[in-house]
This record gives sequence, structure tokens and C-alpha cells, in this order.
Amino acid sequence: MKITKAESFILHVPITPPITDAINVATHWGVTGVRIETDEGITGYGYTGTTAKGDEMIVDTIDRYYAPALVGQDPFCVRQIWDQLRFGPMHWIGRAGIAHMALAAVDIALWDIMSKAAGKPLWQYLGGHKPDKIKAYNTNGGWLNWSQDQLIRDMTGMLEQGFTAVKMKVGKPDPREDFERVRAVRRAIGDDAGLMIDVNQQWNITTAMTWGKKLEQFDLIWLEEPLNPDDIPGHRKLADELNVPIALGEHVYNKYAFRDYIAQGAVEYVQVDVTRVAGITEWLQVAGLAAAYDLPICPHVGDMGQIHQHLVAATPNAIMLEYIPWIKHIFEEPIQVENGFYKIPQQPGASTTIIPRYFEEYRVR
Repeated sequence: MKITKAESFILHVPITPPITDAINVATHWGVTGVRIETDEGITGYGYTGTTAKGDEMIVDTIDRYYAPALVGQDPFCVRQIWDQLRFGPMHWIGRAGIAHMALAAVDIALWDIMSKAAGKPLWQYLGGHKPDKIKAYNTNGGWLNWSQDQLIRDMTGMLEQGFTAVKMKVGKPDPREDFERVRAVRRAIGDDAGLMIDVNQQWNITTAMTWGKKLEQFDLIWLEEPLNPDDIPGHRKLADELNVPIALGEHVYNKYAFRDYIAQGAVEYVQVDVTRVAGITEWLQVAGLAAAYDLPICPHVGDMGQIHQHLVAATPNAIMLEYIPWIKHIFEEPIQVENGFYKIPQQPGASTTIIPRYFEEYRVR
């Protein structure tokens, strides 16, 4: 099998209603990636996820540096291709961020091709571990721009849908307001429901130590991204001092950074995102590293779960998966959650094939 063509794309899928966390206001989700064709008629789709900002830099990287190097190659040599692109012309200026998000899209498309050619869903092609279902936790109701009343309605409503764990955003200018919102939610959902909180990097170490201690009383599953993601010593201090586990990874872009976090005991739930590290090839390396330290994987879903459902289903130390349903309608095999569990995909591939109608409707480039 040989690659004959690689074409980039940008889709902007509306988010209704728009959402806010401590660092982003999002009206659309960017599905930015590449469609790779082969001489055997198999087409692979790969993409990364954005807040519909900066997408043109990702596709420029694909078009200028990655796509020309793909034509004529065998997609089954995915790791060789990954090395060629990772240590190619972009290595000098980008070993994370835009370069890795572009490489993620390419790598995902190649794994999509391979599993389609094998006639197996990606999770099975990777070896399989959870063939029946995956536990889901719901994030799509805890937004920072929700009033406290709306926040409580959404969080309790998600439990009524069958979810047993929910996540909410914090990071208000006054942490006292965050505290009151968390207390109100815990009272509303009861003691048995799982509750996570996500700071989106808004605290400094002093605020995190002070308010992390105060929030321990609400029996949180984890405290997510409390500090700047480059501050490994600060996260290590929090992990040592707080009784709430530290979760992070959505803004950690390569295996070496994860190695340093893990080896220094600065993270307790590893949220590696296949669209932020350089694709499935690197995601699997990070998952193996976490397994060597007996750490659980709970991915951040920049892909909105389409690819991660396969990765979690194939990975022993991946214990549950975030649920945000913003873009599922655009795919031929969308994510499905029933009674708080993902249903395992059955079609060959990585569940990344986009319905032509929506590919054209949402395409901006």
C-alpha cells in the first residue's frame, strides 16, 4: 500500500450555547487535520482539536512540511514516518505545540488507514482490553459562565442520565466564589457521586495550596491543571501536600515532559491527549510510561472522544474517559454513551471518518 495524496482541512463546528472556562471563550470547535488517500482506495482521517483559533498554522505545517513527505510512503511504516516527520524540518522550531498537533493529525490518519485495512476497529487492532464498555465522566455542564443555579441543574441532570462522575470548572477571579460553587454542587449531587474540578491553570502556588486545602472537604476525585503546565516543581509540591490528587496533561505536548512529571511525582492522573502529543504513536508511549509507575490514564478529549475511546479500550491503565458531545454528529461512527458508559466502536478504523455533508458544511479551508 502506498500513500497517493494528503490534503489538509479546517472545520469549525458550532458550540451551542457558547462556553467559557478560566482561559477560553469558545463558540466553535476546530476540527483541523488531514485526509490521506492510498492506492488501495482506503482513506484515513486524522485531526486535532482547537477552540477555532490558530488552525491555519496547523494546516500550513501539514501542507508545507508533512504532506509532501507522505506521498509514496507505506502507511504501515507509521513509526518510521513518525520519526521522519518528528525529527525533520520542523524539529528546529517546534517539538511541541503547533508542530505536534499537526503531526498528531497525520499520525492518527495513518493508524486509521492501518486499522481499516486490517478490517478491525482501532481498539482491537491495538490489542484490545475493554471489549464491552468504558466508564464515562461528564464535563459538558460545569462551565464557568453558567450561573450557580444552571450549574446545579446541569450537574444533577447528568447524574440522572446515568453518569456517576461529573466535572466542573473553577478559576473565578475570587476563589471564594469557586468555593461556594463547589460546595453547592456537592450538596446537590450528594456524597456518592464523583466530582472533579478543573482550574485551567489560573492559580499560583499560594492560591492552590490555600484553596486546595479548603476544597479537600468536598471529597474530590482530582484537582485538574491548578498551575501553569510548565511548573513541575509547583505541581510536585501540591501532590505532596494536598489530599486531592493532581490531574493534568492536556497542555503537556511530548513524552519527555510527561516523563519528568511522572518521575518527580508531580501528577497522579495522567490526562495525555492524543491531539496534543504527536498522535497515537506517542500517546501509546506515554501510556506505557504511566503504567510503569502504576498511574491511571484519564485522557483529555481534544478529539471529543472519537479516537480516545479506542485508546482507552486498548490500554489496561486507562480507567475512564471524558464526555463532551459537541462534534459527534459529524462522524460516520459517532461516540455513544448510555447510562454513563461508552459503547465500544465496531467499525474498522479510528472512528474519524467525517460525513461528507458536514465536511462541506463546516469546512472553512
